[in-house]
Amino acid sequence: MRGLLNKHVGSAFRRIGRSRLVLFLGILGPGVIAANAGNDAGGITTWSVIGSRYGYGLLWLLAIVTPLLAIAQEMNARIGVVTGRGLAALIRERFSLRITAFAILATMIANFGTAVSEFSGIAAASELFHTPTWVGVPVVAVAVWLLVTHGSYRKVERVFLALGLVYLTYIVSGIIAEPDWRDVGRGLAPQMHASQLWLLTVIAAVGTTITPWGQFFIQASVTDKHVSLKEFPYTRAEVFLGSTFMAIIDFFIVVACAETLFKHGIVVETAEDAARALGPLLGAAAKYLFALGLLNVSILASGILPLATAYVVCEAFGFEAGLDRSFSEAPIFNGLLTAFIFLPALVAMIPGLPLVRVILVAQTVNGMLLPIVLIFVLLIINDRRLMGDHVNGRTYNWIAWTFSVVLIALSAALVLTALPLPFL
Repeated sequence: MRGLLNKHVGSAFRRIGRSRLVLFLGILGPGVIAANAGNDAGGITTWSVIGSRYGYGLLWLLAIVTPLLAIAQEMNARIGVVTGRGLAALIRERFSLRITAFAILATMIANFGTAVSEFSGIAAASELFHTPTWVGVPVVAVAVWLLVTHGSYRKVERVFLALGLVYLTYIVSGIIAEPDWRDVGRGLAPQMHASQLWLLTVIAAVGTTITPWGQFFIQASVTDKHVSLKEFPYTRAEVFLGSTFMAIIDFFIVVACAETLFKHGIVVETAEDAARALGPLLGAAAKYLFALGLLNVSILASGILPLATAYVVCEAFGFEAGLDRSFSEAPIFNGLLTAFIFLPALVAMIPGLPLVRVILVAQTVNGMLLPIVLIFVLLIINDRRLMGDHVNGRTYNWIAWTFSVVLIALSAALVLTALPLPFL
């Protein structure tokens, strides 16, 4: 009898386990996608520059930024689940139209710069594959546009998640580099500098990891998927999983570049520099493996960023929005998608465009804009009329407000140093 009882109990637990796994996989998407989108051309370039310029000297920053990313995304996902509305729509409802318009305009400018950096990554990958940029960039732009505008949310999401698997190549590269793990450990001890270049790099690292548009995107995508409060624990777990996965990738990007570039006095200035530096590790295939990774992450973000921008604008001003709506049903939404794909692609094809400089400046702008977005998020998530019992606790509030103030101070320090920004 006991054996039979154990058999039935075990079977029941297996059924419960399977049902929870199916539910988790059904919810899987927004947190992983939003985090992985941070590892785009801008993320790879920024952390590659950090590894090549500072070695392991800024690994401590990654250890701090990763939990902050998880907290920021969890807050936005929670707002989306509780209210059923996107961040831009809530900003419009709570604040004046002028404030809303200013926030949306600033976000659109930052997003456009980031989109240019994504297609610059595609252009660089095309060159590494010996394909003219005037061929590679338009082909990818059209492919991304067709995927986003003619695919359902589920189909687009699956493609984006599949492309994210290419990030694993950076883990392999970091391991092959055979780093001295004692040096890596010493890099986790904070090291401060007073130079403008260091401030710019730190803000860029924050901006490329916790992107302002990513906060809008994750809340809109959770809302679009109709995640319920009952399902939210799985979404929270998925958000933390995505943040951790992103941190692991960035960690190994720094490790690989510190071992192959920093030790030889090479600072990443182009994608080709980074690819050539990996040659001793992977031989002749390194250039093409790096190009493949850069191409995939750029495609991932060049599809997500227009989505985030379109959601933000349409939610802020009440326009129809959704991937399953046609051009006639949602002209503004689909028009923004089209503009934020093809216009940045045209800019990225400008001959001689300084990729690294464009990317780092775009990430720095993201970092300087981030506190504004976080302040809106904090004001909304602590409104009991909207959130009820799901408002922030003291710990979340203390961490988020402190981070926002520190980032504002760093941005002010950067502006108050010498301008214009140095050539990188």
